[in-house]
Amino acid sequence: MRKLSILIILCAAATLVSAQEMSIPMPKTAGSQSDAQKAFEKLKTLAGSWQGSVMGMSVQATIRVTSRGNAILHEMTSSAMPDNPITMIYVDGDRLLLTHYCDSGNRPRMEGKMSPDGNSVEFTLIDITGNTEKGFMNHVAFTIVDANHHNEESTWMLPGNKPFRVTGNLQRTK
Repeated sequence: MRKLSILIILCAAATLVSAQEMSIPMPKTAGSQSDAQKAFEKLKTLAGSWQGSVMGMSVQATIRVTSRGNAILHEMTSSAMPDNPITMIYVDGDRLLLTHYCDSGNRPRMEGKMSPDGNSVEFTLIDITGNTEKGFMNHVAFTIVDANHHNEESTWMLPGNKPFRVTGNLQRTK
């Protein structure tokens, strides 16, 4: 009987602790989203398959919402590229962040802001890890033209701190 009483007390205590841990503030409702969350929701509309050109080169892009809606994975492929770098976009607190996993061995991290018209999200460099000898991306912008067209623009810092701007126009295939 005594063991049963102790077991009941322990279970009740565990339930109380669990309930307290679960009282974590819930995310803001759709009516009170942060600017970062609004920009993230806008970028989610790009989920799908895309084709287009970047600097005259044919490219395909896959954008998908993953991790139960908490991240966006962007992958661009082309027969002219030796590898397929990926980019992850996610909300962290009040910030919209992007991490680009570059084929040159570095990982720039950027913070994004939505334009006043709500059609573009522009990311600027916060920090970078990895090798930057071959250059690195320090700016990215996504501009939604309509439901089936968007533009991507990025700026790369080449060796010697020379900026190189890359633009792409993409059309939805799925």
